[in-house]
Amino acid sequence: MHWDWQIFFSDDGSGRTYWQWMMEAWRWTLAVAGCSWLVAVGVGALVGTLRTLPNSPWLVRLANVWVEFFRNIPLLVQIFLWYFVVPKMFPSFQAVPGFVLVVFGLGFFTSARIAEQVRAGIQALPKGQRYAGMAMGFTTAQTYRYVILPMAFRIILPPLTSESMNLLKNSSVAFAVSISELTMFAMQAQEETSRGVEIYLGVTALYAISAFAVNRVLALVERSLQIPGFIVAGGTGGGH
Repeated sequence: MHWDWQIFFSDDGSGRTYWQWMMEAWRWTLAVAGCSWLVAVGVGALVGTLRTLPNSPWLVRLANVWVEFFRNIPLLVQIFLWYFVVPKMFPSFQAVPGFVLVVFGLGFFTSARIAEQVRAGIQALPKGQRYAGMAMGFTTAQTYRYVILPMAFRIILPPLTSESMNLLKNSSVAFAVSISELTMFAMQAQEETSRGVEIYLGVTALYAISAFAVNRVLALVERSLQIPGFIVAGGTGGGH
């Protein structure tokens, strides 16, 4: 097999090289993944917390519906719903850029999974943590904010790391609605150059580098925030 890595420095016909095009596509991938992660963590934390509220059965049911709805529909179908269906049903969304719609789709899909992790993290805490907050005169909201959620998020950092890496890889579905990210670059560049091996290996390397960077950053955060005396195994923990 003849390898031609010089293809990355060839002109793509628009005055830029394939390398420059790939770097631009990488930035789009990181933008989609980063914005979706912010949506997923914010919404997932809220929904996961609602699923554990005492004496609020309706909020718990609504949160459960959110999780089951977004968790049980394939991601690609959800992206198509946001991109093609939602703007038809709600005309105000027709002015929303496709990038934002993809972020909503990917973010909400991932939020359901993170919500389940948050729920598990909260329920892994000893009940005495909640009682301690109440004994100090905290309201339910204050108990969650200052006592429960800070510890729960430390517990769920390992599964959250895996979910963040999955989100980065799932961002590749954006190609289906013409977002110029890495997977779309690979498909188009391969068709133009017929150098699929080199193109796909280059894209694979960028995905691997990105996922490894996410893993290392969150692992560093996990070590710095680890709860002394609290052992986490398989995404759940127990107090000592």
